[in-house]
Amino acid sequence: MKKSVKVVMLLGIMLASFSFKDQDPGLKKSMEAGMGTYNAVCMACHMSSGQGIPSVFPPLAKSDYLMEDVDRAIENLINGLSGEITVNGAKYNQVMPASGLDDQDIADVLNFVMNSWGNKAESTLTKAKVAKVRASLE
Repeated sequence: MKKSVKVVMLLGIMLASFSFKDQDPGLKKSMEAGMGTYNAVCMACHMSSGQGIPSVFPPLAKSDYLMEDVDRAIENLINGLSGEITVNGAKYNQVMPASGLDDQDIADVLNFVMNSWGNKAESTLTKAKVAKVRASLE
């Protein structure tokens, strides 16, 4: 059992290093931190590969909903989300609670998600950008 856990961890580290190798150092560092946050906070619903659970929790992988509005993605992590949404043509209507994450953690996890599993963000999300969106909600 211990050997299989070590193998899985090693494969995860190798996969992460391959997927991060072509990014600028700031984005790479943010994505590495964001991967840890994703695993702790988001993975239970959105799954390890960002595929979600069909008809229950939407995918983050190749997600049109996620990628079309960065401010909305930030707001969803700050305030949570309820009500019907359409992701990649499929409807979802579950509640996502507020994440409770601080501005840096939100920037990091979104940098990870928005640059993984077939997603490619136009720019690196910063703590200052998250703080600006948070301030506009108050």
